[in-house]
Amino acid sequence: MRPLSEQTILITGATAGLGRYLTDRLAATGATVIMHGRDAQRLAQAHREVVAASGNERIETVLADLAALSAVDALGTELAARLPRLDVLVNNAGVGAGADSSVRQESSDGVELRFAVNYLATYHLTRTLSPLLARSAPSRIVNIASAGQQAIDFDDPLLTQSYDGARAYRQSKLAMIMLTLDLAEEFGVGQITANAIHPATFMDTAMVREWGITPVNTLADGGEATLPLITEERFDEINGCYFNTTEQERANSQAYEPEARRCLRKLSDELIADALGGN
Repeated sequence: MRPLSEQTILITGATAGLGRYLTDRLAATGATVIMHGRDAQRLAQAHREVVAASGNERIETVLADLAALSAVDALGTELAARLPRLDVLVNNAGVGAGADSSVRQESSDGVELRFAVNYLATYHLTRTLSPLLARSAPSRIVNIASAGQQAIDFDDPLLTQSYDGARAYRQSKLAMIMLTLDLAEEFGVGQITANAIHPATFMDTAMVREWGITPVNTLADGGEATLPLITEERFDEINGCYFNTTEQERANSQAYEPEARRCLRKLSDELIADALGGN
């Protein structure tokens, strides 16, 4: 593991919530932190605040709407060409069940929104950046998942027949864990390690408040549970695991089914090919 001051860390959804907490803490170590956001004004303001608080001038920004696969593709391509190395990718950006969980929403590509942002963008960005991560080895992928998980119905994976926002959210978070296990098998210790974490229960974030839920945990609770996966040397040897805060646990059983993961990969590749015109 390289010293944090020599590492480059990309955090998606870095302008607020858990992503911002992690950015603040990592910026203070002297790491090069690349902050992703989808709103230019909020991203610029967050960048100014992080630099002012940390004194770290090596904080960069990237702008992309992860609800559009063309934007995800452009982001990954840009970073792969621009960065000399990438030590850690933190896939944190996401959307919750929505204020009205009975209303089905779609991305600009016609994909159910939770699946598109929480999982499919993570899948495509991670796949695009994998060669850069491999060249920077040993490197890490940290996927911000959830204890709220539900098996994917591959007869209706995008919930076109029967929609519920909470189920859509839970399916998308399980899909992130399934991706984590695939990545762990593909690369392994010594190259790229991949782990997933439920950082805390109902942190004090805009997403939780949108649901009308009273927060249970603070951002610091979730942030301090997540930071070891990014910063601690022992995670050079930990791979393909799901953590519920600080404890390793088993995820929903579907995550460990090879055929379910194969179906998910196939669906993901088809959706991406359709959105990007097969390129």
